[in-house]
Amino acid sequence: MRGSCLCGAVTFEAPDDAKGASVCHCGQCRKQSGHVWSSAFAPETEVRISGEVRWYASSPEARRGFCPVCGSFLFWKRDDEDTMSFALGAIDGPTELTLEKHIFTRSKGDYYEIADGVPQKP
Repeated sequence: MRGSCLCGAVTFEAPDDAKGASVCHCGQCRKQSGHVWSSAFAPETEVRISGEVRWYASSPEARRGFCPVCGSFLFWKRDDEDTMSFALGAIDGPTELTLEKHIFTRSKGDYYEIADGVPQKP
């Protein structure tokens, strides 16, 4: 899978066998994306990034990677894990993945419902 930010300054490749396709409804993802953030993850060593990524330490345990030119939120990385999440919305073309879960649904916005039948984790 190949992806890019809005302006094209950052591109990335992720393995076709990425796992954990999910939608995050937490307050941080909602604020950074403007709604929700969908992602999948792969071993960090298998996500190849080209271009400059700026990292923001959004908590003591994790950081978020974005394009410093256009601001696209592309990556999420927990510091104590060897995997990296990448934005499914940034993939150029089909992902061939199926959504597995919604996470942090207790924090979701009050202006929408989750009605797709995919498992939800509070």
